Amino acid sequence: MISPLVFVTATRSSREAFESNSPLARSLARVGQLTPLALRLFESNRLPLGQCYNQAIDEAPPGACLVFVHDDVFIDDWMAGARVVEALQRFDLIGVAGNTRRQAGQETWYLQPSRVLNEVREFGAFDHPHLSGAIRHGTEGKSSLSVYGPTPAAVQLIDGVFMATRVDRLRERGVRFDPDLGFHLYDLDFCRAAQQAGLSIGTWPIAITHASAGGSVHSAQWRESRVRYLAKYGEA
Repeated sequence: MISPLVFVTATRSSREAFESNSPLARSLARVGQLTPLALRLFESNRLPLGQCYNQAIDEAPPGACLVFVHDDVFIDDWMAGARVVEALQRFDLIGVAGNTRRQAGQETWYLQPSRVLNEVREFGAFDHPHLSGAIRHGTEGKSSLSVYGPTPAAVQLIDGVFMATRVDRLRERGVRFDPDLGFHLYDLDFCRAAQQAGLSIGTWPIAITHASAGGSVHSAQWRESRVRYLAKYGEA
């Protein structure tokens, strides 16, 4: 029996605009030709991602595989549905990129913890050789490939751009997202919650293109989420 595959995404656009213009909608039409899937769309959304994702967890049918994915992602891998199901036979929570370690004070999955020099916060370097996976960044016709490290791999953190898990595992262990973190750092927090509940995390080779290049770490909203996240774990 094939587990129901539910893609979960939140968008600021209307449903009509999402279906017409979003990279995710275009790519899911192709993925769905090979693997039956459903879409849980939070349209015209202004709610924190964690609140949307928790609602999707509550609504999902038993046995469902949930794929939490950003609306500006194009899934290049037209076998993505099969790859998700395959990956979840090995790990409880999977992503396309991640880090095999987590350090105190770490604010992103891919960088070492930042530090303050002369009252100015400086971001850390890429946390090689502990990174895993790969993502293309840009548009479908013009993008560059970022290769982080070998995949599949057991990791401690994954990028929230694409995360998949089985809803039954989350319900059994009481794993939820933290809505207080808004749009940022919810992925690091979710990984910590999964680990604390005894769930395994891994990366898997699934080809995607993300329109964002990670510039949000310079935004005021990201800084607000960072303060909340670090305070939550006593790492501020």
